[in-house]
Amino acid sequence: MSDKAAARYPTTPDGRYFVVRGRLWRCSNPALPEKERQQLVNELMSARSAVGRALRHADKAAEVTARQRVHAAKVALGERGPVWWADGAPDYNRHMAVNSPYKAWFEALEPHE
Repeated sequence: MSDKAAARYPTTPDGRYFVVRGRLWRCSNPALPEKERQQLVNELMSARSAVGRALRHADKAAEVTARQRVHAAKVALGERGPVWWADGAPDYNRHMAVNSPYKAWFEALEPHE
């Protein structure tokens, strides 16, 4: 996540999630080397652009391929698929913060997004 995004979207104290409109989204694996992380982010942005092009051209096959690329990049970044932490804690990706163990932390944020 960029510094600008980090300032806009609060990150849970354990660094596992950031919050957008009250929903938890899994952060990238912080153990990824910076060069590898940047390559994966570049691939993710390229794949997202390809999704947009496919949608604009109503090219369903290209859309499927582009969405597969997006998914693969997100898995490689640790944002989807197996969790990147090893303490056995469950994954709350896409859960509402108020319906998770992060509820008290989230409710203490001011102002709510």
